[in-house]
Order: sequence, then structure tokens, then C-alpha cells
Amino acid sequence: MSEPFIIGLTGSIGMGKTTTAKMFADEGIPVWDADAAVHRIYAPGGAAVEPMRDLYPKAVSEKGVDREVLKAWLTDDPTALKQIEAVVHPLVADDRAEFLNTTPAPIVLLDMPLLFEIGAADQVDLVAVVSAPSELQRVRVLARGTMSAQQFEAILAKQVPDAEKRARADVIIPTVTMDGARQAVKQVVAHVKERLDHA
Repeated sequence: MSEPFIIGLTGSIGMGKTTTAKMFADEGIPVWDADAAVHRIYAPGGAAVEPMRDLYPKAVSEKGVDREVLKAWLTDDPTALKQIEAVVHPLVADDRAEFLNTTPAPIVLLDMPLLFEIGAADQVDLVAVVSAPSELQRVRVLARGTMSAQQFEAILAKQVPDAEKRARADVIIPTVTMDGARQAVKQVVAHVKERLDHA
């Protein structure tokens, strides 16, 4: 089986990445979702459960790893994030490698919120960044009702800024409107297929 062409999709919180990944799936592109991989490894019997039990026993119950408990730990302990990432990132990378090794498709998409942050941009063939104006981003995130403005700002502070992501992107997918995003996705897929036809 030849290596698939890998599109890496990324973007800051509230930029419409999940919706855009679904548009790629609608175009017939198999999608690997980093957030879903974390859910899998945190679920009962998942690969992160025992390592996390060793690291922070309070975070593990019969329901697997409790993300709310981890959030509280992250708030209380500035060293927690590095410890959690040391467990989670290699397991997520294993999950991603398995997807790439077992998905027989000419083009695949990796939906990775932290593509730049973990230095994975050189592991994909094309980097697509979803982007929208910062006011729209803020409205979207706060409309979810799952976090405060302070939590939103704290997450933003940890992410590579949108302007830098756009500067490092091969393709920018504007997500101001659904139609605009869908049109951009179709263009990316057509462009990649054309490249593969001429390879």
C-alpha cells in the first residue's frame, strides 16, 4: 500500500475546525481526529488509564480518566500540563500512526488542534489552517456555554496565534460562512487530487 497524501488540519479554538473536518469527510476523505483519540485513550480500558492512574490516581475511576478532575489539577498545579502531555502525546501519536497504517486511501486528513504546538507540521504533506476574525471566534466559543471568558483567554494564550498559523499554512480555509468554508474545502481536495494525478 502506497503512503497516503496527508493533509494536516489545524486552527485555534472556535475557528470551526471540527465542522471543516466534517466537510472533508463529506468529500470522501478519511479523517483522524486528535480529540477523539484522546477520548479513546481516556475511556475505560483505554491506553492512558493505567499510566494516568500512576501519575494522578484521583483522576481515574471506573469511567476511565476524568477530564474534569484533570482540569482542576491543571488549575492548581503549574507542572501538571507537562506531566499529562508526557503521558498523552505518545499514546495519541500511536493512535495516529495506527490510523495511517490501516487506512487504505490516497488522501487522508489529520485533524490536529496542536499541529504547530507539538511540532508535527513536518509530518504532513499540506497544512490547512481554519481561520475567522477574532471577534467571531470569541462569540462562537462563549456561545457554547462551556467556558468563561477567562478560560477562553487562558486557552488562547497557550495556542500559537492565529496570525502565525496563517503565515505558516499552505492553505487557509476561511470559516466565516459555511458555504465559503465548504467551497474552500472542495478546492483543497481538487488541488490535492490534481497533484496526485500528476505525481
